[in-house]
Amino acid sequence: MSSNSNAVANGLAGAGGGIVAQIITYPLQTVNTRQQTERIDKKKKQPQTPSKHSGTTTGTLLQILQVVRSEGWGGLYSGLRPSLLGTAASQGIYYYFYQVFKNKAESIAAVRKARGLGDGTVGMFSWLVVAAIAGSLNVLLTNPIWVLVTRMQTQTQAERKIIEGKKQALLREASERSSIDSTLQEKLAELDSIKPHPYGTLQAAREVYSEAGITGFWKGIIPTLIMVCNPSIQFMIYESSSKHLRAKRSANKQGYKNVTALEVFLLGALAKLGATVSTYPLLVVKSRLQAKQEIGGNNLLRYSGTLDAIVKMIRYEGLTGFYKGMSTKIVQSVFAASVLFMIKEELVKAYMVLADKSKKHLIISNS
Repeated sequence: MSSNSNAVANGLAGAGGGIVAQIITYPLQTVNTRQQTERIDKKKKQPQTPSKHSGTTTGTLLQILQVVRSEGWGGLYSGLRPSLLGTAASQGIYYYFYQVFKNKAESIAAVRKARGLGDGTVGMFSWLVVAAIAGSLNVLLTNPIWVLVTRMQTQTQAERKIIEGKKQALLREASERSSIDSTLQEKLAELDSIKPHPYGTLQAAREVYSEAGITGFWKGIIPTLIMVCNPSIQFMIYESSSKHLRAKRSANKQGYKNVTALEVFLLGALAKLGATVSTYPLLVVKSRLQAKQEIGGNNLLRYSGTLDAIVKMIRYEGLTGFYKGMSTKIVQSVFAASVLFMIKEELVKAYMVLADKSKKHLIISNS
């Protein structure tokens, strides 16, 4: 199989595996995004805009059940359509460019070996560079999609905070007047009757554009670009582990060198676990920046940029704020990555088998 067709096969396989993994783990992703964007003042030890729906102290499973009860199953899949588009685009773009630059790195290593330099294999630093370049191109091209997905996942959460803010304002006003009349009760009852609903992709896009113009679709780009080290670390661990396993089997003269689907699953889980733990704080900052900023007029809930978000999170929430929902993310990302790697490898194998059969058939036809 040529290098170009190899890159295309990996791109399509990555997109297919990513879509399946995304559908399976999307409810966890939705809950995790809401956990990341929930602000809690470390001094007060409670949400800035308290709500019976905030779920900051409940477990992930209880939060999932809470969303289903208050919003239906659709609440867990808010933003799924653009998310699937983003996953297909991200995985396709990433794996395509990753394979292109990987082929280039391997050819350079082969040339160096022919000149008596090195053993012909690609080193860890080269894997990092290859993954970083592919990741940067992916981020620049797909960030607008993920801004919309984050907005759609956190819309109902943001609307509840706005409602709670209005209720608190009414109660403060009544407290200052030292009177609670029937009009106040009616207004509070009216606010309680409002049930936030997830909005569509076009509505989310209009909101982002009205807030910040075209640049709003690249919110969180700085931490996201820095986060290209996540797949870099992930693929460094995966490629190194896979290479070590194949070399060990070759040395032991076992019957085959290819790793099995289960082994790919486990290697993918190990790789994603290491990458997720080391880069999670950046993911939280990115989600905060991409979520709705104008919430109840509370300055603690508004971030003007990456540095402002980091400073306010440290000031009001402490370092623990950077690790909100990490356990949920580990479960979601590790399982998703494992499924993705397993499906991708199987699709590439199937493509190679079909390509070989097609090639043999062509040779027989021409003979």
